[in-house]
Amino acid sequence: MLAVDWGTSSLRVYRLGADGEVRDVRHSSRGILNVGDATFATVLESEASDWIGAGDEPILMSGMIGSRQGWLETPYVPCPAGIGDIASNMSEVVWHTHRAWIAPGLRCTHGSGVHDVMRGEEIQLLGIANELGDGEHYICLPGTHSKWVIVRDKRIISFRTHMTGEVYAVLKEHSILGRTMVAGEFSEAAFLNGITRSSDSDGLLHHLFGVRAQVLSGELGENQSAAYLSGILIGHELRAATNATSTIHLLGATELTELYNWAASSMDLRTVLHDSDAVARGLYAVAQRLPENI
Repeated sequence: MLAVDWGTSSLRVYRLGADGEVRDVRHSSRGILNVGDATFATVLESEASDWIGAGDEPILMSGMIGSRQGWLETPYVPCPAGIGDIASNMSEVVWHTHRAWIAPGLRCTHGSGVHDVMRGEEIQLLGIANELGDGEHYICLPGTHSKWVIVRDKRIISFRTHMTGEVYAVLKEHSILGRTMVAGEFSEAAFLNGITRSSDSDGLLHHLFGVRAQVLSGELGENQSAAYLSGILIGHELRAATNATSTIHLLGATELTELYNWAASSMDLRTVLHDSDAVARGLYAVAQRLPENI
């Protein structure tokens, strides 16, 4: 089968064997916002036409490809939800002699009445469900919109989203803080100082302006301020989302999970790392629940 992880800025296509093992993978920068005037079908074929072949292999997709800006908007499934709920709510798309199925994404409502949504992360979570096993687990999927998820007995119970990655990008590129940042090697010391700063009183907004003030006072180099800002934001996220008694399962791109692991370790939080190709295993697991006539 083909397992397609199609996000906002990137596209990954996995070719899986009958046993679910990854045989090959292709990466592309043609996420849903980078498709341009082409159709999604054209983009998928341009990346993997030789894999699609005669159309006799299932194609399952997850991520923002099922959003309002994607190929076909696929309604969210409410939490709590397990693999059966997701598999039974897949949406089909057809083109030429081919067809594919798009995962629905999840939504939940917090006690305050505020809603939250995810697309793609739910499939990654299914990909590590067997590793997690029964019982309750706490999973962090760092990214542009980091997800903090409670999984209980292989069912996704609830989650909260933190816009850490997007806020970092906006502040770096479009705020006064970016005016005193220059490119340079990532500063480990500055990042850890930012983590430490996030534990101080006065709140996030005051801490953010301190990034600029530290540079102007000569306490922080312009080539260190981006790492310091990253440390402040990730530190605030970790402090808001965690408690000291929970082990955090980190799931996502290696570079980000290692950064979060480093931050968590500096705060004496327990972590377990999982590999970023869990989405392929998740889509394979969903495929086993689809009707045999696909």
